[in-house]
Amino acid sequence: MDNRQAIGSWLSGPRSAIEEAGADLGYRGEQLGLPEKGPGSLARPGRRLGALAVDWGLCLLIAHALITDGYGQTTSNWALLIFFALGVLTVGTLGFTPGKRLFGLRVVELGTGRVNPLRALLRTALLCVAVPALIWDRDGRGLHDRLARTVEVRT
Repeated sequence: MDNRQAIGSWLSGPRSAIEEAGADLGYRGEQLGLPEKGPGSLARPGRRLGALAVDWGLCLLIAHALITDGYGQTTSNWALLIFFALGVLTVGTLGFTPGKRLFGLRVVELGTGRVNPLRALLRTALLCVAVPALIWDRDGRGLHDRLARTVEVRT
């Protein structure tokens, strides 16, 4: 085996190794009853990170311009509080934040298609902790989405 092939198989992750062994995992979101592509399909990580960056940048801008002078730890703390409030209020009522809207994403509850404000509160609190958002299942949902029984889909 060529070293490049061994490194490539390691970098591609366990999903590709399982599929190479002959197992059919299906597409991401299939187990959730979501379509493979188009509106209503599972949001890809790049769009999700882009939306998160827009939302965080907006919160930093608000904290810097309206609350603190200069950039420091205080600005970051206020930005996190604003991020929490923004997530709870917008996801709990509209289903998306400004960043998600810009990237064409929406947060929905698996059973109903809407997000209960309490689920939005739980999801946003877990997202602010950051660790649950870094742990993904095979469908690409973060632990914060699994625990809140929500999914981020394309609009």
